[in-house]
Amino acid sequence: MIGTEQSVWVDNEKDAQYMGGNPPSARSSAGGAGEDPWQQPDGNRAGMQGSMQGQTPQAQPLRSQSPQGHIMPPPMVPPVPPQGPWNPAGPWNPAGPWNPAGSWNPSVPQGSQGAGNPGYPPAQGGASAETEETRRMKENHGHIARWALAYGIFYAFCMYRNGSGLTFPFFVAGSLLFFCLVMAKVGICDKRGCTAASGPEPPQTGAGAGSKVSWGAKPILKRGSLFYIIAMMLLGISTFCTDDNIIIFFNKLGVFLLLMSLLLKQCFDTSKWKLGKYLGSICILVAASIGELGRPFTDRAAYNKNKDKRTDRKFWYVALGLLIGVPLLLVVLLLLASADAVFGQMTAELLKSISLAGIFNVMFRIALAFFGSYALTAYLCKKGINETVTDRRRGEPVLAITVTGLLTALYLFFSVIQIAGLFLGKLKLPEGYTYAMYARQGFFQLLAVSLLNLVIVLVCLSFFRESRILKGVLAVMSFCTFIMIASSFLRMIMYIRYYYLTYMRILVLWGLALLAVLFIGVVANIFKEGFPLFRYCMTVVAVLYLALSFAHPDLIIARVNVANAPHTVSDSGQEDKDRAEGDTGGSGFFLAKEPYQDYAYLRTLSADAAPVLVPYLRELGYHMEAFREEDALAYAASLGVWDSGSKTSRFGQTGFGYDWMRKMQNRLENFGIRTYNVSRHVARMQFIPTNANN
Repeated sequence: MIGTEQSVWVDNEKDAQYMGGNPPSARSSAGGAGEDPWQQPDGNRAGMQGSMQGQTPQAQPLRSQSPQGHIMPPPMVPPVPPQGPWNPAGPWNPAGPWNPAGSWNPSVPQGSQGAGNPGYPPAQGGASAETEETRRMKENHGHIARWALAYGIFYAFCMYRNGSGLTFPFFVAGSLLFFCLVMAKVGICDKRGCTAASGPEPPQTGAGAGSKVSWGAKPILKRGSLFYIIAMMLLGISTFCTDDNIIIFFNKLGVFLLLMSLLLKQCFDTSKWKLGKYLGSICILVAASIGELGRPFTDRAAYNKNKDKRTDRKFWYVALGLLIGVPLLLVVLLLLASADAVFGQMTAELLKSISLAGIFNVMFRIALAFFGSYALTAYLCKKGINETVTDRRRGEPVLAITVTGLLTALYLFFSVIQIAGLFLGKLKLPEGYTYAMYARQGFFQLLAVSLLNLVIVLVCLSFFRESRILKGVLAVMSFCTFIMIASSFLRMIMYIRYYYLTYMRILVLWGLALLAVLFIGVVANIFKEGFPLFRYCMTVVAVLYLALSFAHPDLIIARVNVANAPHTVSDSGQEDKDRAEGDTGGSGFFLAKEPYQDYAYLRTLSADAAPVLVPYLRELGYHMEAFREEDALAYAASLGVWDSGSKTSRFGQTGFGYDWMRKMQNRLENFGIRTYNVSRHVARMQFIPTNANN
């Protein structure tokens, strides 16, 4: 017994040291038994424990004594942690490691009590807790699921067989409205404008306690969100104003990227995010949302456990009503169709337009938009993206200075040659080279080097420690890059003067202008670390791309090339050649020896080029009534002016127009209110006869 008590005494002595007190021997020598707190009467100790636990004091068993005669604490008394299980507000917190019976609960480890016990830090490395936004999303599953279903139906209505019609800007606006409603419902909004319905109210203390607190009248998007919204709407308007498939594709891509960036901005603190962080987060958001595609089912199951049973019965009543009403509707429709000839013809035409493939297409679009929007919202509510930005500038700047210094020395020598030869006109071309060959051969290489320099500068700014020498080298490299961009631009202009315009050449000129403006921001970031490079790049890309999309490149190409093409059907046409060149001496902007004759390329232009091509076809003597026939090519073949087996008919001056007319007929096949497109409408109006001969 004595050995056991001594062993227990050693443990309690350590416990006493942990509690900040002295061991019993020290207390005995210091002040005797009267000063030992463990020698309090049992009733007082019981009363103290009872007051701590909110229980009635009761007698405790007798304590054992040490060999020295001191009263020992009970063996089960645990060490008191630095922060106890008491709530800072005062009342006892039963969620702590002390169970209601008053003894130590070993099943609740210290530090793992989570939010229920603020006296203990949360466990590290444990399972992530459900976010408040996710909890609200599950609680409001009924509303959000209905909104997502309505969004899917709206998407199918706007986009079914209609990729660039009048409904596209409305779809963009509907997408913004849907996500704004959902974010307000789950509480994802700017803290300045959250309502009580969209998030928990702040605690009320003092004189204002008990009165309802309102955070604002409606959710407010974060500062800077208006730019995203305006850019998306302008891209939507541009889409239904053009017939250019390339512009339409990039418009939709731009809308998607802007929407993802807007959602990230609302859900996370993106003030310090850079280009790489944004692009990586967008990829994570899209990829991780795929893993949430099953959330509508799991959220519905959890929602059904808590919702009113009467609401559940109403849902089944609606489903039963549809099951009975749809077949009855079809029977009545057939009876009415057989009762009236006009109504029967309309019904027959309607049924012809309905096919199994079309129904499957519509259902697929509804399901895609429903599950996609719900899964995207679910992942945003999980807050699974780390919003912190780590400073990765740990690289040795000497390494970067060595590499960039070698490249910059080469760039300086190359820039001197470009300034002296290409800009000042003192360059002597190698034997056998023409200016057109010189321009075409060097353009793509200079463009590649310019893009490489952009990557090198961004990498040095992102991964190497700050250095004045490195900044100076990067500034010189950027200056040399400006010279290379200017050289590439002049080479492309020179090439256009000999070979006229194409879509790719316009894109190249636009890309060079974009690259030059982006490098201005890069240079500013070199000398000013806090420069908002990502926002600058996004603004520049958005503004310049909107200018390109509204400019209608096909219309520009048609105007330039047709102005330099023969306007009469002839083999040589010296008068037209002189007009194309400016005069017989070949002066003027274009330096080609022959007028423009690439009719095979003109036939590929979209309806954007109709204001130029239709009058040009009339000048060439085309039978414009072919457009009003069911098939322009078949009509031209019946007149003997077009032969499908002849290259001259398909790609020559006398036949390319009929091929282009047939293309316009296909583009205008389902033209209506829902599929209205400004460019196609203008093309259609161009074919209206201007006189009796047409």
